[in-house]
Amino acid sequence: MTDEPSAGTSRRWFVVAVALILIAGLAFAVGRFSTFGAQSAATAPGASSPEAGFSRDMQVHHAQAIEMAMEIYRKTDDDEVRVLAYDIATGQAGQRGQMYDWLVQWGLPQSGGPMMQWMEASEAGHAHGGTSSEPMTDEEAHAAMGMASAAEIAALRAATGQEADCRFLTLMIRHHEGAIPMAEALLELGTDPRALEVATAIKNGQAAEIDAMTSIRTRLGCTD
Repeated sequence: MTDEPSAGTSRRWFVVAVALILIAGLAFAVGRFSTFGAQSAATAPGASSPEAGFSRDMQVHHAQAIEMAMEIYRKTDDDEVRVLAYDIATGQAGQRGQMYDWLVQWGLPQSGGPMMQWMEASEAGHAHGGTSSEPMTDEEAHAAMGMASAAEIAALRAATGQEADCRFLTLMIRHHEGAIPMAEALLELGTDPRALEVATAIKNGQAAEIDAMTSIRTRLGCTD
């Protein structure tokens, strides 16, 4: 028996990869043409704004979710897991493209400042240790955001069958649970209507996906 993906699975994975590129590009293009010039330099969020911090940190967060979703989509035999992975990968690729474009429109760099520092004034930031006098390292921030470690990603890649499905669901539930406080912090601190709209979509959408993934874990009998 070989662990190499079948030709059909490889083709499906290629279709998803192309779809992600197209969705991210479309989100970027739509943002550029629909909102170009909508905000002046005086009204656009600044470099240390909650909107800028959210856009930067959530792009990093979404990138890992897309990576994990594409990995399980490529090899799962469970139709429900495959559909969920596709929805996560494509949906978060589109949102990531929007956030990239916001920073471009605001004239801000795609990175800057310690991760999660923008959340310190929010209730969610306090719950994540944001009152510390020392900023978090990226590794500490990733853990606070529910992101998988390098070892956990490696284990997901090595796993097959139901073990892979269960690992994915466990990691993605934790990942989503880390995103919701970030969205709540922006809803508390932010003012940009577009960013608040996306934060609301993330909060509601990922809460619903957590419920769906919890149900799938029960069906599969996951114990990890």
